[in-house]
Amino acid sequence: MRKAMLAAAIAFPLFGSAALAEDTVKIGYIDPLSGGGASVGEVGFKTYEFLADELNAKGGILGKKVEIVPYDNKTNPQESLIQAQKAIDSGVRFLTQGNGSAVGAALSDFVTKYNERNPGHEVLYFNYAAVDPVLTNEKCSFWHFRWDANSDIKMEALTNYIKTAPAVKKVYLINQDYSFGESVRTTARKMLAAKRPDIEIVGDEKHPLLKITDFAPYIAKIKASGADSVITGNWGQDISLLLKAAADAGLKVNWYTYYASGTGGPTAIKQAGLNHQVYQIAEGIPNLGYAPADAFEKALRAKYDFSNFYPRAANEMRMFAAAAEKAKSLDPVKVAEALEGMEFQVYAGGTGVMRKDDHQFFQPMYIASFGERTEKEPFDEEKTGWGWKLVAKIDTDQTMLPTTCKMERP
Repeated sequence: MRKAMLAAAIAFPLFGSAALAEDTVKIGYIDPLSGGGASVGEVGFKTYEFLADELNAKGGILGKKVEIVPYDNKTNPQESLIQAQKAIDSGVRFLTQGNGSAVGAALSDFVTKYNERNPGHEVLYFNYAAVDPVLTNEKCSFWHFRWDANSDIKMEALTNYIKTAPAVKKVYLINQDYSFGESVRTTARKMLAAKRPDIEIVGDEKHPLLKITDFAPYIAKIKASGADSVITGNWGQDISLLLKAAADAGLKVNWYTYYASGTGGPTAIKQAGLNHQVYQIAEGIPNLGYAPADAFEKALRAKYDFSNFYPRAANEMRMFAAAAEKAKSLDPVKVAEALEGMEFQVYAGGTGVMRKDDHQFFQPMYIASFGERTEKEPFDEEKTGWGWKLVAKIDTDQTMLPTTCKMERP
C-alpha cells in the first residue's frame, strides 16, 4: 500500500516555475492537526509560526518572508505522502515533520525518490522529532536532516544517569507499538544489561499508538510487578493519559521519560504528587538560566498558553536561515551542502554540530526532574506551580554515537 502511494505521489506533475519566483519561503508543516496526535501537532505548528515571525522580524531569509503552511497528516504515513505532494505542487521545497518515526521514514523515502526523478526541483525534509535511529543509520538520506537527538542518544544519557542511582532495582518498560517504541525498549534492555546488570526488568509492555484512552489496566500491571521505576518513550496523549492513570491509581514510582513535558503531562505529575520523581531527557528545558532562552520562553508564553516544547525547532529554523545565507541561495541542494558539518550556537546555549556523515544534529542534552520550584526555577508548567529542575547536563561530544550511514550524495 505504502509503495503504491509513493509511486503515485511521485508521478504527479511538478510544480510550476511561477512558484519558484514567489517572494515567500514556504515551509510545509506535515504533522497531526486532528486525531490523537492533534495536541502535539497544534503546539508544534504554533511554535513554528512563532519562529517564522522571529525570522521575519529580522528580514526573513535572504530578504524573503517565511511562511509555515500546515498539512494535516493525522499521524498516518500514507496520508503524509499525499500531503507532501500537495505541498510540493503548491511550490513548497522545504518540509518539516516530527511526530511519528513511521511517518518520518515514509517522508524520507518519498523525498529521496522524488528528488532522484526530478533533478533541479529538489525538496528537503527537516526532521524535528522523529527519533528512530534508522533514519540516520541504514536508512539515512542526503535529503533528510534531523535536529532531535535520536532515541539511542537519549537512552544512552538516561541509562548513564540510572547507573548512578542505586535505588533503581526493578524497571518496567512501557512503550508505543511501532518502530520508535520498539527502539526504546530494545535499547533500554541492552544498555541496562551492560551498565546495571543487577537491575531486574519486571515488565515490558507495548500498546497501540495514540489509541488508548484509559491506561488504568496498564498501571495495574505496573503496580503488580513491584517496579520502582518506569522507562517510557511515550509522547502526545499516550504520556499524559499514562501519567493521569498513575495519578488516579496512586502509583508512586520514578519515571524516566522522553516527553513527560507534553500537554497534560505536568498536570498529571502534580496530581500524582510525584515531586521530582519524573525525569525527562531533552535538548533544552525552561529554568536553565540561559538569558536568550529565557527571553524566548517569556515571549512564547505571552502569546500562547504553553511553554517551549521544541527548542530543536528553534535550532532548525535558525540554522536553515544561516545555511541559506551561507549558500546565498534557497536552492535545496545548496542549502543541504551548507548545513553539512555546520556548527551553531544552540537555543539552550553551547555549540551544536550537524554531522556530515549522517545529518544527525548533536547538541548539549539535559536531564531534568519535575516538581516543587526554588527561586532558581522561575517557570512553572500548566499553572501547577511546579517546574523543571536541572539534574544533569551532557556535553555535545558526550552525545555522539557512531553511525552506520553510507550516504549517497547528488
